[in-house]
Amino acid sequence: MKSEEFLNGIRQRENLGRAVLKKLEVEKNTVTFYLVTDRTYTRDDVAFAEKTAAAFVPEGYRAAVSLVKSVPDAEGVRRAVLDILKRRFPAVAAFVSHEEIEVVIDGNGGRFFIPIGENDRALLQSDGVIDALHDELGRMFCGTWYGELRFEQRERGEIEETALPPAERILPPRSFKIEGYDPIDGGEAATAIYISDLNKEVQGVSVCGDITFIDERQTKTGKPWFSVTVTDGTGSLRASYFSKKATVEKIRGLRAGMSVALTGDMELYNGSLSFKAKAIDFGSRPKGFVPEARPSRPCPAQYRAVFPAPDVNMVQGGMFDRDTLPEAFKRRTFVVFDLETTGLNMNPIGGQVDRIIEIGAVKIVGGKISERFSSFVSCPVRLPDEIVKLTGITDDMLVGAPDISTVIADFFRFAYGAELVAHNGFMFDFKFIRYYGEKEGFLFENRLHDTLNLSQELLPMLPRHGLDAIAEKFGFTFNHHRAYDDAFVTAKIFLEFAKRKEI
Repeated sequence: MKSEEFLNGIRQRENLGRAVLKKLEVEKNTVTFYLVTDRTYTRDDVAFAEKTAAAFVPEGYRAAVSLVKSVPDAEGVRRAVLDILKRRFPAVAAFVSHEEIEVVIDGNGGRFFIPIGENDRALLQSDGVIDALHDELGRMFCGTWYGELRFEQRERGEIEETALPPAERILPPRSFKIEGYDPIDGGEAATAIYISDLNKEVQGVSVCGDITFIDERQTKTGKPWFSVTVTDGTGSLRASYFSKKATVEKIRGLRAGMSVALTGDMELYNGSLSFKAKAIDFGSRPKGFVPEARPSRPCPAQYRAVFPAPDVNMVQGGMFDRDTLPEAFKRRTFVVFDLETTGLNMNPIGGQVDRIIEIGAVKIVGGKISERFSSFVSCPVRLPDEIVKLTGITDDMLVGAPDISTVIADFFRFAYGAELVAHNGFMFDFKFIRYYGEKEGFLFENRLHDTLNLSQELLPMLPRHGLDAIAEKFGFTFNHHRAYDDAFVTAKIFLEFAKRKEI
């Protein structure tokens, strides 16, 4: 639907000269165009609008027009400006109050004035806040709207230096009682450790969650074994399991979506932690399970180095796409992110944890990509040649970049209150974020989603489930192995999955 071309067409009528398109509604074979004009209109104007609209609907559909007259008042525009700032530029909205926004209505639209601290001049100018307000107000109200900034001296605070509890009080493993326990192997699991807290070598431990992937394989001698991935909402665990003859058929009957308890050992293998399951039994998390919160440093009051910017995905599906997002999904906020690092080690038990050198993320609000967060991260060590070759990031590109303590604080603010999404995030990205977050006292307890697990469930026909393979399946092209580009395409894939499964 070419909305600008359609509006240019109907604006040829004098009474529709400043009309705006509020929404489209498709019901059976009729497409209704909801228009607002600030002038008195006639039946002929409605007929003209319907005739114009007919050229913009698919064959077999009828065009209808709902036209109303509405003249904005200053209070309505003031509320709209603040709502846009809160939704798209929360870092700016934190410094602007409703009463401070001045609105002047004229015969062709109006002007608005936003007072802002002198220290935040660069923030507004670099992020295109005023341009974004012009654009959105032009779609909401008739006429042309212009904005200006009024800079004034204001104190700009720093991140609150709240004292943290000692590490041993913050990071003990959490657990919950397994419900509906029913043995397959005859284990004796009673409690399960949070998967997110299982980050060291330990024997005889149980985890409990939903199966997201299970695959039967064979050893070189032909003995069957299973690779199984489970998630409990705090993290995801991939385990190997060598079945017993007496229970192998029951294990073969397990499917994605079933809830199980795994009991076994977390072992260090080739420098990485690996879970070897000794028993698989039925069991589930408590009904309505909500992870126990741990004391965290408060969310920073504002950004210090990485300021989110508006981001709009122009190809998120057409208006006649039959696969629409559920309304419940649209009411939630998601932050989809990706990292570039100096290596693969994200756990101190495997030696020196590798460093994050780039974070890229996008925020999904109302089912649409609305903001982006992107930053290099300074690195005091020389980048390995294989990382430079893989990502295209060089040492020179990181000169002057903020350090991880600042970037992780800004990312904590960006993700605060949102659900996190990443590709292979349970096994990689989430662990890096949690490690560096905990070092600064920011505990990421957000609900997690992994598009790798979703792909294994929803696209079982794919021979592999790498990000590039899934993107190719949906026809998405992107610059692989750069954090923002990977996050952006992961967000588009996540939206496609949300149309096919209740998330």
